[in-house]
Amino acid sequence: MFGNPDRKFSNFFNNLKPSGLRLAQTIFDKRARDDLKNNREPIEAINVAIGSVSLKTHPRLLERYLNPLNKELKSGIWRYAETPGTDKANAVFIKIIKAFLPEDVNPKLYSIIQDGGSGAMKTAVLGLCGDAGKDEKPLLVMNPTYTNYKAVTDELARKIVSVERALDREGNFNDVAIEEIEKAVKKFRPGALLIIPYDNPSGKLMRQKTINEYARICLENDMFIISDEAYRGLYYIDGEPPSIWRVTNKDVPGIEEAKIRISIESLSKTFNACGLRMGALVTDNGDFIKKASAANMTLLCPSIIDMHIAEALYDESYEEIRKWIGDLRIYYKKLLEYMYENLKKRLPDAIVSKPEASIYFVVDLRNMVDKDFNAEDFVMYCAKEGEVNINGKRYTLLVSPMWGFYNVLEGKNPGNTQVRIACVEPEEKMKLVPELFEKLLNDYLGNR
Repeated sequence: MFGNPDRKFSNFFNNLKPSGLRLAQTIFDKRARDDLKNNREPIEAINVAIGSVSLKTHPRLLERYLNPLNKELKSGIWRYAETPGTDKANAVFIKIIKAFLPEDVNPKLYSIIQDGGSGAMKTAVLGLCGDAGKDEKPLLVMNPTYTNYKAVTDELARKIVSVERALDREGNFNDVAIEEIEKAVKKFRPGALLIIPYDNPSGKLMRQKTINEYARICLENDMFIISDEAYRGLYYIDGEPPSIWRVTNKDVPGIEEAKIRISIESLSKTFNACGLRMGALVTDNGDFIKKASAANMTLLCPSIIDMHIAEALYDESYEEIRKWIGDLRIYYKKLLEYMYENLKKRLPDAIVSKPEASIYFVVDLRNMVDKDFNAEDFVMYCAKEGEVNINGKRYTLLVSPMWGFYNVLEGKNPGNTQVRIACVEPEEKMKLVPELFEKLLNDYLGNR
């Protein structure tokens, strides 16, 4: 009978929690509806919990959206495309990769269009990890890692294992030692190692030398390496942009013939097109793409409209691509430095990860709170009832608790005292975040 409280859903559904990335927004939306219903003055939430970039998209993408060129699309004939996506849309992602490679590095690459980077994650896990419900060939990640990888492996019932990174008192996340990766590979025999060179959530930049060493380990152990390069080009220290595609036989003999490399690509962050949901899985392994296409046939095809928009970048030169992302790099570097300095000034006892790449950083409150503190409770307080008055206007702040970024099977989750902040709101709003964070945290701790 419908409405029966004893009705059983699947174990997967019953055990689900809302994503930490959207948890605060979900709770705040209910608060906003209640305020509207009861004629209360609305409060503005500055949402830095999820990487939903508010910057304007690339002008070519906007122009293509406003003035599509495809005659069938304009006439209302919207048929399925091929499952891997159009040749031009795939070529766009390969062009973006090659725009950041040295002239003498030119790998043969294959691509399949995906529903954002998240779709590519699913395809990679399906293609490289062991059977559902089994422990063999897990995905090896480095804690903390982007929360969607844990969510995807849970959804697909694939095994995920991890090695640890620690945040020191100076705000540095360490690289995982080569010896630790080798030890984990011997212990777990993973199907693939995941790296995120422009790291989400920590904001750390992985050096090319480290990528080379991780690639060597994968080659020696006959396993794939997945590099999530959704933030390619967004780095804020001197040097060349790291990439799995910069690794050559000169660096790791045999890597080019092994065909064990995959990268996760997206237009969401570097082209300010989060809602377009245009991503790709790119690899040097043609057989993998054939199998990925077969696996994706249940989805029929990517959106033909979104691909047509993405194809607007097809004629961009390498120089134009680098210039566009270079301008974003300048913008984010200045903003991240402001955020880091002002959070440290307002919360001198907090540990703030140093921004070297991507658009995120982590704030760890472990030196400021007692053993019973839980970051999710603080996040819920901000979403449900916290507020700060600035120049006569009511605000609250939405951040993401870090528990979901750690794959923890036993012991205390380091994310219990940590939150992630995404630099995605307009600059004038981002500059309110340090003050809001300080005042809301003090109010929360004072009311506990």
